Amino acid sequence: MFITATPAVRRSAYGPALRSLDRFLDETFTSARSAAGAKFSEDDTSWTLSLDLPGVSREQLTIAIDGQDVKIETVEGAPRQYKKAYEFPQTVDAAASTAKLENGVLTLTLAKVAPAAKAVTLNIN
Repeated sequence: MFITATPAVRRSAYGPALRSLDRFLDETFTSARSAAGAKFSEDDTSWTLSLDLPGVSREQLTIAIDGQDVKIETVEGAPRQYKKAYEFPQTVDAAASTAKLENGVLTLTLAKVAPAAKAVTLNIN
């Protein structure tokens, strides 16, 4: 019987797969916010969404706000086709929101609807 000393090297068989999964998740979550040239920012009262849409005019864009969903798409025949829907965590106030298209950049300022207070005051008998 022969006994030899072997160096203790421990390598996880799952190491490369876990690193790949970590890299995938990091890329997915960071690129989801900046997909297709989209940039998001948020403050207490609104969200700002900026999209790169070169060659598209105001007449070729439609923006629809329905509760928490904002849908942006180009009309048929536009030089660049774009169709995307964004879902926000809170209802968007369509009346207070604005859209601006300047130098191929669409900037949406989407106002948040302030949650109504549901507290009820009870009279003490």
